[in-house]
Amino acid sequence: MSAGAPPGRRVAAQARFETRSLLTNGEQLLVSVVLPALALLGLALTSVPSLGPGRRVDVATAGVLALAVVSTAFTGQAIATGFDRRSGVLRLLGTTPLGRGGLLLGKAVAVLAVLAVQVLVLAALGLALGWRPPGSGLLPGLVGLLLGAGTFVALALLLAGTLRAEAVLAVANLVWVLLLGLGVLVPTERLPSALAVVARGLPSGALGDALRASLVDGAWPWAQWGVLALWGLLAGAAAVRWFRWSG
Repeated sequence: MSAGAPPGRRVAAQARFETRSLLTNGEQLLVSVVLPALALLGLALTSVPSLGPGRRVDVATAGVLALAVVSTAFTGQAIATGFDRRSGVLRLLGTTPLGRGGLLLGKAVAVLAVLAVQVLVLAALGLALGWRPPGSGLLPGLVGLLLGAGTFVALALLLAGTLRAEAVLAVANLVWVLLLGLGVLVPTERLPSALAVVARGLPSGALGDALRASLVDGAWPWAQWGVLALWGLLAGAAAVRWFRWSG
């Protein structure tokens, strides 16, 4: 990336680098593709846990797409950014013509590229298992995926920019496990009443319920989008305020 390259070309080059790094990382592929695919097979081909009304494969596929967003936009991005920060890569790239804004934009584009691959793979698997999403739900489903990705990237940057890399690794993986049962794979309505209230206010529950509403019922889940947008704005503002580029 030379100083004379246009900003768009610098961002595109960084995005390609970030995408290759994510797609060639064995651990990241395990979390972003293999585990969601196994979760889809397990949920679609068994009868536990209860997923509530609707065809089981439809509900399961929507939930697994939510899991894909959390895996790539939050867990993968938090860990990668945390270790880049510890090694000094972020500080170094921030001083190049790419700039800090270009670096963050490149990461965001890379997340969307990897998410597109995940959606294609998981959607193909879902279709093979009998998933038939309503046509009216495809557009709101895409909105939910993009809004969820933005929200969880903001949360990832907040985590990666404020904790040590080792702590980021531990916390990101722990949160990933906890969120599985807080509305990502299992609808919040199937949770115990007190836990359901908490889950609906979390980005995990909002994302899972939003995708199920769109891709199972064909609805436009404005309330869940509002929860996601609020979390994204708060996390983004906090990341801007407290993100440390080295340490």
